[in-house]
Amino acid sequence: MSAKRTNQVWDPLADSGEDKRRADRQPKTPQTTSPSYRLAYADEDFLCREDLRPVRLQLELLKPEVILGEAGIKSTVVMFGGARIPEPGTEPWAAKNETQSKNLTAASRYYDEARAFARLCSTQSLACDGQEYVIVTGGGPGVMEAGNRGAHDVGAASIGLNIVLPHEQAPNIYVTPEFSLNFHYFAIRKMHFLVRAKAVTIFPGGFGTLDEMFESLTLIQTGRMEPVPFILFGSEFWSSIVNFQALADFGTISPDDLKLFSIVDTAEEAWGLIAAHYGLPLAA
Repeated sequence: MSAKRTNQVWDPLADSGEDKRRADRQPKTPQTTSPSYRLAYADEDFLCREDLRPVRLQLELLKPEVILGEAGIKSTVVMFGGARIPEPGTEPWAAKNETQSKNLTAASRYYDEARAFARLCSTQSLACDGQEYVIVTGGGPGVMEAGNRGAHDVGAASIGLNIVLPHEQAPNIYVTPEFSLNFHYFAIRKMHFLVRAKAVTIFPGGFGTLDEMFESLTLIQTGRMEPVPFILFGSEFWSSIVNFQALADFGTISPDDLKLFSIVDTAEEAWGLIAAHYGLPLAA
């Protein structure tokens, strides 16, 4: 064993990866093949025990932070939105009846707006050496695919925060592979959406999108998060889905809470709000 330096810090101790390989090479005996003999950090069955949940939570928080931190990513633009919104010209695969088919087909315009918006953000990201305004989505289809695709259009990296669900799925093909991350815990995934967010955008979507929207908006409302640009795409959709004014009139939110977000219809409007907030050019 020879001492080494890691990130310019002296490290004379044995490498845990090498010790794992040494353990794998040990003679196979009843003792060495017993589950109790496995190195704790290399024992998947042990790590999946119920009483190891705190450790798994910590690991899931730490791994993406290490990856994104080492890549030098300083800020992101979050894109939340429905997985069921199709690309224009394609069949609305999620439609269960004629009404849904008609609505989802019409909603395909949001795919185009999401893609165009991601191109605008990613052009600015490239002007910042790919460290700022990096697009982050949930990594799936629909609006998420459009966001990663818009970044891909201009040659910029983007992040996909996928999550394991009962039905089989894979990240969309436009997520930058080294920033394609997978989660077990929804709570930790939500944290990673917001820890670098310079703006949050919400496109039409379902329960998941509404959950992400209201949780993020609550953090801003309660002062637990910086009041970053919070932008809802689709005035027609949002006016029919949520009556924000009724909440203010009833008294369950403050009238000033209506100023925490903006509603737009185009990518250019959305980027204009972000550019004005941070003093950026309208076109990078």
